[in-house]
Amino acid sequence: MSESFDSPVPPQPISRDQVLRAALAIVDLEGVEALSMRRLGRALGRDPMAVYRYAATKTALLDGVVELVLSELSVDATDEDWQSQLREVARRFRAIAVAHPHVVPLLVTRPLATPLALRPHGTLRPLEATLALLMRSGFRDVDALHVYRLFFGFLDGHILNELQELVDNPEETDDLLRLGLHRLPIKEFPLLRALAPALASYDGAAELERGLDILLSGLQTQLTPSGPTPASVL
Repeated sequence: MSESFDSPVPPQPISRDQVLRAALAIVDLEGVEALSMRRLGRALGRDPMAVYRYAATKTALLDGVVELVLSELSVDATDEDWQSQLREVARRFRAIAVAHPHVVPLLVTRPLATPLALRPHGTLRPLEATLALLMRSGFRDVDALHVYRLFFGFLDGHILNELQELVDNPEETDDLLRLGLHRLPIKEFPLLRALAPALASYDGAAELERGLDILLSGLQTQLTPSGPTPASVL
């Protein structure tokens, strides 16, 4: 009787989406610095060389992670109330940032180092949809671009400010001591020291809404649409 041997079972094929989601999971858990092709290969149970089929370089891998995260950001270009839609977009953007805080530096800084035409298409879709929303509401093309830059510049700044570490000593009960503001010379920084209770009670969601109130009301005053743009133009 001849002895038979089972052939090794080949690994199941993986998709680019699986690769990017595994990379995002590593970044979420350990930070961008922990992401490497070797680390990703281990997470996927694959030889690191197999990962290069889906991302030729770590730069391409990071671009894919940003694209994956931004795919969660939807903009309804058909909404007749542009202010309400931008407010919803801002809330979605903040929710994404809070869910993926280690990805925020990539969202904010990576696009600045890459020309528009060379960025992954998925990262440009929020821009295209926002322009369509504003132009459909009556803004001229250049004004729509100006609004987009102001809007996302505000969001980037808000998110970076919200996610920064404010607490110096969490065991302290006094706000001044908890934030470490007592180290500031009182004669040079009296206002900052006095604002310790407000800084300690910072509410990111509420602060976002207040900022949007100011920003959107200002845009309404300065860039009042002249009338709806025919849908056929868009």
